[in-house]
Amino acid sequence: MIGSLSRETKVMVQGITGRMGRTHAALMRAYGTNIVGGTSTRTDMTEAAGVPVFPDCAAAVAATSAVATVAMAPPLETHAAVQEALAAGIKLIVTVAEGIPLHDAIAIGRAVRAAGATWIGGSTPGMAIPGEIKLGFLPDVCLRPGPLAIMSKSGTLSYEAGYRLAREGLGQSLWIGVGGDPVKGVRFADLLPVFFADNRTAGIVLVGEVGGTEEEDCAKVYARLGARKPLYALIAGREAKEGVSMGHAGALVFGETGTIASKSGRLRDAGAHVFDTVDDLIATCARDFAHLRT
Repeated sequence: MIGSLSRETKVMVQGITGRMGRTHAALMRAYGTNIVGGTSTRTDMTEAAGVPVFPDCAAAVAATSAVATVAMAPPLETHAAVQEALAAGIKLIVTVAEGIPLHDAIAIGRAVRAAGATWIGGSTPGMAIPGEIKLGFLPDVCLRPGPLAIMSKSGTLSYEAGYRLAREGLGQSLWIGVGGDPVKGVRFADLLPVFFADNRTAGIVLVGEVGGTEEEDCAKVYARLGARKPLYALIAGREAKEGVSMGHAGALVFGETGTIASKSGRLRDAGAHVFDTVDDLIATCARDFAHLRT
């Protein structure tokens, strides 16, 4: 469903009457996202951010035909929010909370797969198809339609890369924050087939970080699928200490697993371009895609 999203896609916001829910629902609407409603346990509010508020997802879907949701729920309430959305028939769920309990995240993943839905998160700034739709809180100044798909663990570093690529006239076809939690819905390897099949995408930018094996797994799939489109990778966390979580819960290095050297080596062996700095990544993309600048 990710690649088929558009400005017509009907989206709701769970927790829309909270400060974050109201703020980001309004910002998503201002960007052009078709926010059709939201949910809240508050009984004194029937409207927020210019859209109707419903007591639960079932009522919201029945009234609006929403097919996607952005869950502005805290970590301990995210599991219940996802279960409610799935029960209402929602097929795309973005959860922004960081630090979802591990067992809850495992249960969420199992339930989403059983429902044939897609889960982006946890600990994600969201996703966007620039010029069409934004789900979450990616900064508008970084979003520009263009030929490069971005997938990222690090929100802040991806904002920097996206902004600087946009300044070079190279915007994004798709932008997906996979999130920094150790258990998540969509991983880098899952997105490669989506990007390869997307006609808008000429190249892929991967913004990773130390910890886990997600970049190594991506390298395996990239090589197996034939490296159909160029992949440009930047791995954050060069100074990370072994056994210490650096920022995200998933950014944890043990021994040789999840190190910068391991990730960079596997990606290079698979045919990807790997960079030590964002400056080098931007310069190479600007050179390789000069013919596609706008």
